[in-house]
Amino acid sequence: MFLLTIIVYCLLFFILLCCNVKHKEFKSPSHYNLNKPYLIKLPSELDEISGIAYYNKDNSLFAESDDKGCLYKIFLNKPTDIRKWKFSHKRDYEDIVLHDSTFYILNNNGDIVSLRFLNDSLVQHEYTFPDKGKLEFESLYYDEKSKKLVLMCKDCEIDKNATIGTYTFDLQLFLYSNSYTIDAKSVAEITSPASTKFKPSGACINPVTGELYILSSINKLLVVAERSGEIKAAYNLDPSIFNQPEGITFTDNGNLFISNEAGNSQPATILFYQFIKSNSK
Repeated sequence: MFLLTIIVYCLLFFILLCCNVKHKEFKSPSHYNLNKPYLIKLPSELDEISGIAYYNKDNSLFAESDDKGCLYKIFLNKPTDIRKWKFSHKRDYEDIVLHDSTFYILNNNGDIVSLRFLNDSLVQHEYTFPDKGKLEFESLYYDEKSKKLVLMCKDCEIDKNATIGTYTFDLQLFLYSNSYTIDAKSVAEITSPASTKFKPSGACINPVTGELYILSSINKLLVVAERSGEIKAAYNLDPSIFNQPEGITFTDNGNLFISNEAGNSQPATILFYQFIKSNSK
């Protein structure tokens, strides 16, 4: 009986100890607490969700999946009730931008498909990336200042381990051009532990701060940079929250959305973070 009592007390002590262990808090950029998202689970149809774009007219998100060639609309108040429109056969689509009622969808080889609704059908055009060779892109965003789309390399042969190359796509002339480079070593220098080769998986400009937010799924990082690509800060992401972060977008007032692909028995998710006006967390 005495031995049983000792065992019970030990178990109670262990339970209380576990309850008092605090979950590790990861650092966050100003105006957000990345440790406390509002989490939206998505249906299995969107397990391979990649890029996302916010649609302010009805507070919804548009998205594309890596390999289905469909445009999806996600209603945030009822995320299981999605709509979709087929626009292509199976290809490797990686990111989406919505600008001036037109969707721009990035293929991993740099090709861009533009989609525009005519009634409930899609009118599309495709723009072929001019360079060949080893090219892999996962990030596309619109820069309001330059009035151009920006493509960010994930793994391009023009890059060495020290740099990440970018290109622009002119929406008036429909031409690709070389753009700025990112010093990947500067990312490694400010992360702990030091990051391996930086591989961007999504990017978007914060409309309130004007900063460029860059996701790197493989590194579990969120990098904040100037529009020029100069790195300002890097934040390690909690892998229990950010299973596979691939897409990022903002509302006009700075609220942040990040999409996760499904994996490790976890469903695909949308993470929502409200913009915090003060720097307090």
